[in-house]
Amino acid sequence: MKHVAVWCGSSLGTRPSYVEAAMNLGRELAEREIGLVYGGAARGLMGVLADATLEAGGEVFGVIPQGLVDLEVAHTGLTRQVIVSTLEERKAIMIGESDAFVALPGGHGTLDELFEVLTWTQLGVHDKAMGLLDVEDYYEHLVAHLDRCRDEGFLAAQYRSMLLHDTRAGALLDQLASFTPPARPAWNAAKS
Repeated sequence: MKHVAVWCGSSLGTRPSYVEAAMNLGRELAEREIGLVYGGAARGLMGVLADATLEAGGEVFGVIPQGLVDLEVAHTGLTRQVIVSTLEERKAIMIGESDAFVALPGGHGTLDELFEVLTWTQLGVHDKAMGLLDVEDYYEHLVAHLDRCRDEGFLAAQYRSMLLHDTRAGALLDQLASFTPPARPAWNAAKS
């Protein structure tokens, strides 16, 4: 893996462990010489992650919509920054520039990005891995819900297993590096 996109909150959250996890992930990426691709903001977990990666000597590529630049939340010290018009452009560039994805704690935006990446992998648009860095069981209920989706027949087992997760940054990056995409059914195969 050369680049990993990280989706996470533009706020710090309520627990110091969220900040610590973002810092640890940033340092781990830099140590492994994996470039960080992220949303380009200087605030929240996004800013903590970028700063930690940069301070550890890593490469950071930010992608940020002009509207957020206008609100003065853009990070000004990145290795590379691209300003786009829409959130859709932001996601497309981040997905295209990355070999795998990690979600730290976050809200609606993080979940939107997480599920878009998973859906694209399931449909064969790309074969990239997605993982949750599960800080203090932040994603426990989401993982349980996906298990229920599988158990209730709405999510095939091979697609449920696409979402990797761990509590340790290094272990999660190892899982992402060894990810094998699921076998997909022949959707358009002729019926006999």
